[in-house]
Amino acid sequence: MHLRSLRSVRFCAVAAICGVITLPVFAQAKPTSAELERSVHLRESWEYLTREIAWPASWLPDGSAFTYRKTVEGGFRFETVDRKTLAKTPAFDQVRLAHSLSEVTGEKVDALHLPFSEFDYADDGRAISFSIHYNGWRCTLTDYQCKEQTYPGRPRGFGVVRDLSVPADNHPRISPDGHWEAFVEDNNLVVRKVDDGGVVRLSQDGSKGNFYDPETIAWSPDSRHLMIYRVKPGFARYVLKVEAAPDDQLQPVLRRQLYPKPGDAIDQEQPVLFDVAKQSQIDIDPSLFPNPYQLSAPRWRKDGNSVAFDYVKRGFGQARIISVNADTGKAHAAVTETAKTFVYADRRFSHDVNDMGKEIVWASERDGWNHLYLINGRNGRVKNQITKGHWVVRKVVKIDDEKRQIWFAASGMNPGEDPYFRHYYRVDFDGRNLIALTPKRADHIVRFSPDMSYYVDNYSRVDLPTVSELHRSSDGHLIATITKGDITRLTAAGFRSPEVFKAKGRDGKTDIWGLVVRPTDYDPSHKYPVIENIYAGPHDSFVPKRFWPFGYHSGGDKVIGMQALADLGFIVVQIDGMGTANRSKAFQDVAWKNLQDSGFPDRILWHRALAAKDPSYDISRVGIYGASAGGQSTLNALLFYPDFYKVGVAMAGCYDNRMDKISWNEQWLGWPVDDSYSAASGVDNAARLQGDLFMIVGGQDSNVDPASTMQVVDALVKADKDFDLLVVPGGEHTVGRSTGPIDYVTRRLSEFFIGHLQK
Repeated sequence: MHLRSLRSVRFCAVAAICGVITLPVFAQAKPTSAELERSVHLRESWEYLTREIAWPASWLPDGSAFTYRKTVEGGFRFETVDRKTLAKTPAFDQVRLAHSLSEVTGEKVDALHLPFSEFDYADDGRAISFSIHYNGWRCTLTDYQCKEQTYPGRPRGFGVVRDLSVPADNHPRISPDGHWEAFVEDNNLVVRKVDDGGVVRLSQDGSKGNFYDPETIAWSPDSRHLMIYRVKPGFARYVLKVEAAPDDQLQPVLRRQLYPKPGDAIDQEQPVLFDVAKQSQIDIDPSLFPNPYQLSAPRWRKDGNSVAFDYVKRGFGQARIISVNADTGKAHAAVTETAKTFVYADRRFSHDVNDMGKEIVWASERDGWNHLYLINGRNGRVKNQITKGHWVVRKVVKIDDEKRQIWFAASGMNPGEDPYFRHYYRVDFDGRNLIALTPKRADHIVRFSPDMSYYVDNYSRVDLPTVSELHRSSDGHLIATITKGDITRLTAAGFRSPEVFKAKGRDGKTDIWGLVVRPTDYDPSHKYPVIENIYAGPHDSFVPKRFWPFGYHSGGDKVIGMQALADLGFIVVQIDGMGTANRSKAFQDVAWKNLQDSGFPDRILWHRALAAKDPSYDISRVGIYGASAGGQSTLNALLFYPDFYKVGVAMAGCYDNRMDKISWNEQWLGWPVDDSYSAASGVDNAARLQGDLFMIVGGQDSNVDPASTMQVVDALVKADKDFDLLVVPGGEHTVGRSTGPIDYVTRRLSEFFIGHLQK
């Protein structure tokens, strides 16, 4: 019998003394050291028990075949399928590729565990490109030479402050007709004739404090004009971190990172238009793009008559496409998007139909849902709404200007289905002839052939192992099933799919969706403490919808990590409350200037609804854990909702948004910095702490300033609050989740919950 299945029964020995005969009390036996060890290593024990679980496909450039990664004995193998014959062959020599990567990186790379799951073909299929830890790599498939991709140019802190300690990429930009080359000299724009080397200085007003940036030079297709940005530098804030225990030496090292924070002065870019023949200069009137947070690179229309750039206003209340007449320099707003709360800058989409500026396909939430619109690019007015309904466009895959058709992914269109499941569709520009391409009730990732004639549909659910199918695009006809996941051995080892559960949110109408992971030896007659795995960042939704349960993501452990914790005697859940993305605009707007909310009113109602249905779900003992924004939410659970949440493990948290990166925080809390930053601050509200808190931080976190954690520590000490702290020297933002001492951090997290919830 499993140790936790044993029950200790305590009876009153003398009824006269006790007054009444008491009912049995069931006490929970804590896990043994062997059980804890099994839990810590559960992921590596179970990860390679599946077969034929395939990842989304990558097509060869000529569309003759496609490639994907799939699970095999001992790891993963890349396989290529011929589109016509359906014959399967190894995609490349994984042993040679692993050997090359090992030599270049200095780290042992195993052939069945290549450090990437998807790639893109390059050089007409003779090379592949992929990412390892956010860095780009390229490997040839002829001689198996691998190189890390380096990109010339001057880095920018979160895209808004240039690192002036690094020289700009000032190589000459050749005009399309080949007659001129443009570059910057003494902070001014010059052009040089290719044939005789004659130099023409086009600007005179550049200076060190207001310089022309050569990396923004954009020639018109007819070589008559060019646009460039003149830049007033912002404030170069550097975060300083002491690496106390470097690997290669005894003494500490001081590291620094360009790291703009909310409210900092950012680079100010002024678009300037030049006529090369006339040697004339026009500063574009900034009245249409006041106080820019960011301008995109200039892009010329194919006729050379106009140039456009994207504008996001600081504070994220407005986004525009600005179109500039090449001859006059007169600007107009081709599209304007304004919101009372925020325009989600990272989800903007636009497409210039025929690359002429007359019509623009634009994604907008103006009717309360993310949809596509056809905009008159001359006056900014809506010609027609292309998609409409209480569902959201998630991604535009392809636009065919000639056929006036759009292929896109959307979620929430199918009644009665999980509203986060992605499906793929085709629709005409006028909104007619909407065709569904992926009818199966699951989450889909589709990869189309280069000519859009075929597609590989990779679909799954948390309770449906991945299936990959080849289809014909014209009518969705199924050509062949390519792979079908087999989890027989995983199930035999004890894996059970998570339970999907939904309950009404704070408005009494909106469904809140989550997952429930129970112990492998779950006993419905037993009472289990509850642990919530939280990530509540407004930029996405986070509850897994696909089958692969083993990996990690920015919000923390996936299903197997939750299973490992559950097997120690807990029920572990994950929920997407209001304030997250991929639902309606109103659903996400809950987070606006309100990050301390984290969807907790919805989450607590969800917990109570499950407890009302399931007597084993003990909401008198609720813990919570999360990383990054999830770490902030974990701390806030104990600060603002201590009547419900009793124990928290907060990792790498952005506990005070004024200490965190400028981009993410001004997007959700706005600009200028106001009281909403303080209202969500774990520093300013530290004295409210109740319950048991354990904070974990990597000393070299490059995503969230680790000083954010230490400022909470300082405030808690001053408030005379007890807490636990683990600082991992040299640890990065993902310490304990995908890099660093994973087993150690997992054990400490698990022991903390055992010690404080299993009393």
